[in-house]
Amino acid sequence: MNIRILILYYSRKGSTAELARYSARGVEAAGGEAMIRTVPPVSTNTEATEPSIPNSGPPFASVTDLEECDGLLLGSPTRFGNMAAPLKYFLELTSGLWLRGALVNKPAGVFTSTNSLHGGQETTLISMALPLIHHGMLWAGIPYTEPAVGTTRTGGGPYGASHIASDWNDAISEDERALALALGKRVTLLAKALATMTDNQLR
Repeated sequence: MNIRILILYYSRKGSTAELARYSARGVEAAGGEAMIRTVPPVSTNTEATEPSIPNSGPPFASVTDLEECDGLLLGSPTRFGNMAAPLKYFLELTSGLWLRGALVNKPAGVFTSTNSLHGGQETTLISMALPLIHHGMLWAGIPYTEPAVGTTRTGGGPYGASHIASDWNDAISEDERALALALGKRVTLLAKALATMTDNQLR
């Protein structure tokens, strides 16, 4: 059974992209296929144009990518305790999927990065989970049975994976890495289990 997990993120300085790559390793370690996608920036400048494909890195996501995946990992840097505008804009284009119930019962996890220790990581993770819950997706956090949830002194916790991109933690820490891997594995294993169930069993 081929389980495809969409890893959809927006990143400005690279920290969220790095978390995406570690979560992709977790997906692959659990036997899934990681599809890494990003979204273009948005601008209030009406004369600004963005390329139809990015100059480098993963391709831009389409609504079809979201519909065809078996599970989702969603990542964004924190913007005032919320997800970044480009990711929110993309999610606001998915009302057609909501109308069809196309994402119902698919598992999803979230990840973020901030420049400060108390920079709104938990509220950002929750803000990303809210539209997914409206879509009927199953929010998968990281349980406390994962050792790094209890030992981390940087990012990561029960709501999802995260990174504190500060001068004292400029690279992804060992615990942050472990939790991003764990999140990727968990969403993949849940997607595998759910794929064997019928609609009646899930109601």
